[in-house]
Amino acid sequence: MSENNYQFDSNSFIPFVKKWKNTIITTSALAFVISLIFSLFITDKYKSSVILFPSTTSSLSRALLDNKSYKEKDYLEFGEEAEAEQMIQILSSDEIKHHIIEKFDLMNHYRIDPSEKFKVTKLNKMYDSNIKFYRTKFLSVKIEVLDQDAQYAADIANEIALMLDSVKNKMLKKVAKQGYEIVKRTYEELRQEMKLMEDTLDYLRGKGIQDYEKQVEVYSDQYGAALVKNNARAAEILNKKLENLSEFGGKYLALSEQMEYERERLSDLRKVYQEAKVNAEAIIDQKFVVNYAVPSERPSYPIRWLIVVVSTLSTFLFTLIVLILIDPKK
Repeated sequence: MSENNYQFDSNSFIPFVKKWKNTIITTSALAFVISLIFSLFITDKYKSSVILFPSTTSSLSRALLDNKSYKEKDYLEFGEEAEAEQMIQILSSDEIKHHIIEKFDLMNHYRIDPSEKFKVTKLNKMYDSNIKFYRTKFLSVKIEVLDQDAQYAADIANEIALMLDSVKNKMLKKVAKQGYEIVKRTYEELRQEMKLMEDTLDYLRGKGIQDYEKQVEVYSDQYGAALVKNNARAAEILNKKLENLSEFGGKYLALSEQMEYERERLSDLRKVYQEAKVNAEAIIDQKFVVNYAVPSERPSYPIRWLIVVVSTLSTFLFTLIVLILIDPKK
C-alpha cells in the first residue's frame, strides 16, 4: 500500500465531515448529554479563603527592647518569602490538621465509615484535596477551603488561620521558656554570689577597711610623722592600723575589683534576663490578616459548563480521528 493511500489534505476534509456528519453529530450530542447529566450529579462545593501576611519577626524582645541589633527590622513589617514558606509549613502541620479534623468531626462530615480499613488514609486524602495553602505573588499566604457546606468552609478556613498563632507561639514558647529558665538560674546565682561578696565587704569594712589604697597612704604618712616626732603611742596605734590593713586589705581590694566586674556582668545579664522573660511570657500575633473567610453564596465547584464543553469537544475530536483512521476512502 503506497503513501498516497494515507494522504488526507484540507480539500478532502469538508466532504469527509459531510460524509460522516451524522456519526459526528450523534457522538458529540451523546457526549454533551452524558457530560451534562454527569455534571449534575457532582456535589456542589463552596470555596472560602483567608489571606494572611506573615510577620517579620518572632522575637518581641528583640523588636522592642534591642534597638541596635534589630534596627533594620520592625515587628510591624510584613514578612518576606522565607517567612511565607515557613507559614505554609506550619499551616500544613499535623497538629493543625488533627485539630481541624477533631473540631469539625470531618470523619462524619466527609461520610467516611469509621469501620473502613483505610479510613485515616481516605480522610487525609479528602482533607488535602479540600484544604489548600498557597503563596501568592504578593508574598501573602492564602488558605483555601472547599466544602459542601458554605458555612463549614468559612469556619474551617478561619479556624486554621486562628490555629497558626497557637501552634507557632507554642513552638516558640517551648524554646523561649527553656532559655528563660537557664538565664534566670544564672542570673539568680550571680546575684547570690554578689550578695555573699557584699556581706564579706561589709565584714571587712567593720574591720576598718574603707578605702585601702588611700588608707595605706594616709596611715603611712602619719606613722612616719609620729616616728619623726618620737611619738611612740601614736606610732604604735598607726602601726596596728597598718597591720590590720596588711591582713585584710588585700582581700578587700580583690573583692572590690571582683564586685566591679560582677556588676557589669550582672547588668549585661539583666538585659538578657529581661529579653528572655518577655519572650517566655508575651504572646503576639504571628500574622496579619487581610481577609477573613465568609460563606460563599454560590458554589465554586464543579464548573459544569467547562465539563460539558471539554467533554463534547474531546469526543468530537476523538471521533474525527477514529473516522480518519478507519475510513477506507479518505
